[in-house]
Amino acid sequence: MTEHIKIVEVGPRDGLQNEKQFVDTATKIELINRLTAAGFPNIEAASFVSPKWVPQMADGSQVMAGIQRQPGTIYSALTPNMRGLEAALAAQADEVVIFAAASEAFSQRNINCSIDESITRFEPVAAAAKNAGVRLRGSISCALGCPYQGQTPVAAVVDVAERLLRLGCDELDVADTIGVGTAAQVQQVLQAVGSVANLQTQVSGHFHDTYGQALANILAALESGVRIFHSSVAGLGGCPYAKGATGNVATEDVLYLLHGQGLHTGIDLDAIVDTGTWISQQIGRPTASRAGRALALKKA
Repeated sequence: MTEHIKIVEVGPRDGLQNEKQFVDTATKIELINRLTAAGFPNIEAASFVSPKWVPQMADGSQVMAGIQRQPGTIYSALTPNMRGLEAALAAQADEVVIFAAASEAFSQRNINCSIDESITRFEPVAAAAKNAGVRLRGSISCALGCPYQGQTPVAAVVDVAERLLRLGCDELDVADTIGVGTAAQVQQVLQAVGSVANLQTQVSGHFHDTYGQALANILAALESGVRIFHSSVAGLGGCPYAKGATGNVATEDVLYLLHGQGLHTGIDLDAIVDTGTWISQQIGRPTASRAGRALALKKA
């Protein structure tokens, strides 16, 4: 297999947003610069949400202004509303990310509205993003399970996918927000999503590793035809609305797996191991990446 796999690095946003201790702006900028240098084609760099809800992301504008951009690299920002979109556009984000849960219960707990209402709220955001000429990505939360209602109906995932595509999304994230999915379930959900979207070019796998299934789920998604995946350096992250949920699958582990399959990512694994070790030291806790630990020890 020599196919190219696109990796979206989400550590600077989805990862760091769950750190209780504020990570200083200079550290966030250096993290993104290190990831850029390692060869990522797409980095989730900031979130333009109310600092009241996510104080860790309050410095998004400063972070976006301070990074050293690489031509061809997409720097993404989460935008929950028009105010967030305007801030993201002012910060010259290349891609904006909107989100809707496939679980009614999670939607109510997370953003205090129904799925229908959340999609309606995003209509002007999506239209303005498209008018501004930036990429639009839609994330489907709790696509494989919900902390409040349990199993997520496959039909609900497909319904949200269709609605996000109608809004103009260029890419869709099928997100296992709490990391409960298994390989067979991943293939079932992706087969259904594949009836409304192109799995190779429009769909990404976003897997948290709470139950240790993320790498197996990535292999299952690969077999289903998905060629875009999200990961977080050092396994940073979690979900503030899902008790016990751990971070996204570690980038180092994903790269070790994919490169071992003979797949091309264009990303320097050695540089990511160093970056994972560095950011773990900055936030004062060990890396969650097994491959990262093993490779770092070999280099020591």
